[in-house]
Amino acid sequence: MIDRLQGFFGFTRPPFGRDLAPGMLHRHAAHGEVGAGKTVAIRAALSTLDASRHTIIYLPNPTIGVRGIHHQIVLALGGQPLVHHATLVPQAADALAVEQAERGRTPVLVIDEAHLLDHPQLESIRMLTNHDMDSTSPFACLLVGQPTLRRRMKLGVLAALDQRIGLRYAMPPMTPEETASYLRHHLTLAGRSDPLFSDDATALIHQTSRGYPRAVNNLALQALVATFAEDKTIVDESAARAAIAEVTAE
Repeated sequence: MIDRLQGFFGFTRPPFGRDLAPGMLHRHAAHGEVGAGKTVAIRAALSTLDASRHTIIYLPNPTIGVRGIHHQIVLALGGQPLVHHATLVPQAADALAVEQAERGRTPVLVIDEAHLLDHPQLESIRMLTNHDMDSTSPFACLLVGQPTLRRRMKLGVLAALDQRIGLRYAMPPMTPEETASYLRHHLTLAGRSDPLFSDDATALIHQTSRGYPRAVNNLALQALVATFAEDKTIVDESAARAAIAEVTAE
């Protein structure tokens, strides 16, 4: 179907896909909730870091437990994780310190879906930040997750970790203007710089998606399918409504 859509609309690549290089990503005031574009924003931000000064440790799945976090840190820094947890913890801490002190690269630990972290995991992260009698931290840590993460961090039991957070940011959804710009951007990447979505269709897609990029992608792609099925050249309001009916029925 994607191949047929490409041929019908004259696309040079599938539109609204996820396999975009950081330089091809759409930029708007903010990329949060499910589908807000958090992971995409991480990719864009990390791509700007100097590899000679930073070492990225990306953990996409935090459900690996406390041991799993330490294990992945050691592996990412070129070590062979020790078997016993009692020795693995200091090994991970030492690996982080050595990477900065001896190699001159600051480790950047990025934990995606961080709202899934349990209390022992969050406490283990806090303990890793203790260094040189708690005067410095040998690494930077980014906790990226849904709004429940922010609420959890306010719990008294996590006060010690919450006090160590230097920067917080909540990603709001796109505005109507940003959604329209987002659609145009992805269509241009696919080889169509002319208007393809009508204003009414764009407004309806924004309203239904609430401005969240993942939902916009799903609706826009389904609207293209509906337009193709009707043998039309413009994605109009009726195609957008057909897309909404199809997506919400799933």
